[in-house]
Amino acid sequence: MSNSTEAGGTPARSLRERFPLLTLIFERFLLSLVLLFAVSVLIFAGVEALPGDFASTYLGQSATPETIANIRSELGLDRPVVTRYFDWLGGVVQGDFGTSWASRNSVSEQVGKRLGNSLFLAGFAAIIAVPLAICLGMLSVHFRDRMPDKIINVISLAAISLPEFFIGYLLILYFAVNFGIATFPATVYEGMGFLERIQTIALPTATLVLVVLAHMMRMTRAAILSVMSSAYMETAELKGLSSWRAIVKHAAPNALAPIINVVALNLAYLVVGVVVVEVVFVYPGMGQYMVDAVTVRDMPVVQACGLIFAAVYILLNMLADILAIVANPRLRHPR
Repeated sequence: MSNSTEAGGTPARSLRERFPLLTLIFERFLLSLVLLFAVSVLIFAGVEALPGDFASTYLGQSATPETIANIRSELGLDRPVVTRYFDWLGGVVQGDFGTSWASRNSVSEQVGKRLGNSLFLAGFAAIIAVPLAICLGMLSVHFRDRMPDKIINVISLAAISLPEFFIGYLLILYFAVNFGIATFPATVYEGMGFLERIQTIALPTATLVLVVLAHMMRMTRAAILSVMSSAYMETAELKGLSSWRAIVKHAAPNALAPIINVVALNLAYLVVGVVVVEVVFVYPGMGQYMVDAVTVRDMPVVQACGLIFAAVYILLNMLADILAIVANPRLRHPR
């Protein structure tokens, strides 16, 4: 009996044919690992190529060549680049990002605290932005080419046109300075209550929501409009199904795959693009931590923040691919 046939005489199916969904998920996972490794190389090489030297910056203008050489030797900067990269990568795999050159503290401990703050801010913004964007997108389709649709489109275009730092400064000017109804800077500390913390991050959350809301809403509208032009949607309307019910019950579920991709990309932006917002509002998150580290050339911190941002972005994109595969039968059972 040939190895290519099963006991009953039928051709043996490959793993892809027997477990198409699991195979696709496993392929996405392996691709994400390879991509993360490539990003780690780029981050390390990019940080190495940055102008300036930590030893010179740390010691100041009065530093002598001998003291600079001692600092570089103490930090291991006199070793080959490839050796330092694999030492750093080995520590990262074990959850150890090294020691901060500036503060001499564990980078992993500092990142743990800062990452929690950034995820709390991004998560709270996502809880508001995602359902609001989807609802506005469906409303825009429901009132297509009418006044509510035009108003939503004009406001979304205005929001997309404004950079996040400008939106942040406007919110600070009106709500913190002129009216005094919001907190600035957005300082959080251990032991702060949940409601107090929500009040503290109100302005940065509003900034992030305005930044990502318009893009998600417009892409949701475009995805649903694409489905609405299908023949089965026209049949549903001819049978007397109301426009709103047709959108909610039939169009939105069938437009789920592109909507998931757009939402995932914007969630990734909420975490990765939070750097500017954290700097504007002096929020103690990963973005502020990274900017402070770049200022003093604290390379272990810069590398750790860059790799974590990349890992979050890759992870969310992988989850978006997997959810899109699960939501689309044609992707689950490719020919």
